[in-house]
Amino acid sequence: MRTFTSWTGLDVADKGAAVAIGNFDGVHIGHQAVIDIARAEAGKTGAPLGIVTFEPHPREVFAPDAPPFRLMSAETKAHRLEKLGVERLYQIPFNTDLSGLTPLEFIQDVVTDGLGLRHVVVGDDFCFGKGRAGSAQDLVRYGRDLGFGVTLAKLVCANGTEVSSTRIRTALSDGRPRDAAAMLGHWHRIDGPVVHGEKRGRDLGFPTANMSIAGLHPPKFGVYAVKIDVLSGPHSGTYDGAASIGVRPMFGENLANLETYIFDFDGDLYGTHVSVALVEYLRSELKFDGVGGLVAQMNDDCARARAILADVR
Repeated sequence: MRTFTSWTGLDVADKGAAVAIGNFDGVHIGHQAVIDIARAEAGKTGAPLGIVTFEPHPREVFAPDAPPFRLMSAETKAHRLEKLGVERLYQIPFNTDLSGLTPLEFIQDVVTDGLGLRHVVVGDDFCFGKGRAGSAQDLVRYGRDLGFGVTLAKLVCANGTEVSSTRIRTALSDGRPRDAAAMLGHWHRIDGPVVHGEKRGRDLGFPTANMSIAGLHPPKFGVYAVKIDVLSGPHSGTYDGAASIGVRPMFGENLANLETYIFDFDGDLYGTHVSVALVEYLRSELKFDGVGGLVAQMNDDCARARAILADVR
């Protein structure tokens, strides 16, 4: 997959894709349905399959002080889109200049002149342009006038409920990662580099890979059974483990992070990129009277996680 971070200055060979446009936070089954329609249109015309998305997320620009809400970092989203067979990822920089474009200016500057798109697929609730003034029906009209195809995709439901990033956030906040996965079509993952921590886990016999969750919607704090993909370095591969998300109340006040203990693993992961999939919520964060109680609980957590993950691919 090739990634572009501007809509200007592209070579002719990098234009002309059939794309799905949206924020695609989570790349859930509704997003995947839109992408599948774009894939079919790409196949009809011989165009490459592309995604047009926006970085940073528009909400981060318009409400910079709002609590973190993203289900995925840009890195995680790109990994997921590549797995879905996307050939071109256009990460359009979202800023005040872009948000100030009228609907027609957005279509002319970005869709036709900048990217030269052949076909565009969006959800039928899609809005664009300054003040979200442009509707999906406006996009159809512009496509007809300016020579690119448009398909409007219906919203997807699961178990009779409309699938949305908001409902997925609620499931994660409630400690229901399997319900989130049913709407996502994949396990909810947190990706990023392994960073140095306090190394308390090593002293307790449970060395952990520490990762930041800054900027992401925090799942319910507590301990999870997890699947781990080490994405880079000599230990690349898939592993089982147990992870804690939270502020570690046993050790005072701390920034929330993700600490993952990988079963039967011996190696250095600092600086490598890791993807942690939340499979099942085991328990809330606890504060113990002493280290002995904490270690006993961690042993129990790992035993439960091993039993759960034995049936998970």
